[in-house]
Amino acid sequence: IWTGSQHKDYPCWLAGVNISHALGTETAWSFDMSALCGSMMAGMEVAKSLILSQERYKTILLVSGYRDADIVDFKDPETSFLFDLGAGGAALILQKNCNKNLVLSTAFKVDGSFSEGCVVPYGGAKNWPMQEQDVKKMHMTLQEATIFKEKLRQNTMPNFYAVIREALTNAGLTQQDINYLAILHFKRSAHMAALEELGLNENQTTYLDEYGHIGQNDQVLSIEIGLKGNKIKTGDNIVMTAAGLGFVWSAAIVKWGKIEEIKK
Repeated sequence: IWTGSQHKDYPCWLAGVNISHALGTETAWSFDMSALCGSMMAGMEVAKSLILSQERYKTILLVSGYRDADIVDFKDPETSFLFDLGAGGAALILQKNCNKNLVLSTAFKVDGSFSEGCVVPYGGAKNWPMQEQDVKKMHMTLQEATIFKEKLRQNTMPNFYAVIREALTNAGLTQQDINYLAILHFKRSAHMAALEELGLNENQTTYLDEYGHIGQNDQVLSIEIGLKGNKIKTGDNIVMTAAGLGFVWSAAIVKWGKIEEIKK
């Protein structure tokens, strides 16, 4: 399942099928899906549902690539919150009866009133056919910058906390059970505010300032770094959380380690 950016090699193109062919998985089928920067967790939800509901699904690969900085105009101060975008890729494998690193639960919240607040206004069906001068306008643009930013300020953090707490409840856990927070990269003040709200310290997360925001790959990268830095150990409850333009907030709870070792 392609869970990466919709800014792909070609418009109206299936990246997942292309990757499946490159990997030689000729007996598998593939599709692309998107919740923008929340796509990895949406993909986890879809993959887990497929595995649990149908016997024939044993192994599902979630794969993502991200280069949305290509469609940012770094001369436009209104979109400065996008200036920290990086580029990269990530992949996850979900397997039936794997008995380690269990996806316990997920939670999602959307607010469609943001859906046209930050868009690439040219290159899509709404402004077609394109004119020659439109090529220079194919970048992320705030339609009503003041309104968009104020709504974002009011809603972003409360909705992060809401999906995290819903996912914890769905897993039968509480906020005190969080061991590691794999959160998207955003401004440091927001990152620190999230730690304070959730009662966590800086050793229970990773601030991705050396990487920037790599879309739906941030949480996977954070876990990789957390493992290498011994911030994550067997039995830990990892909270993965993100937000995607549009707007969708998402969270997933993963119990880290092999089940038999956790029970010991």
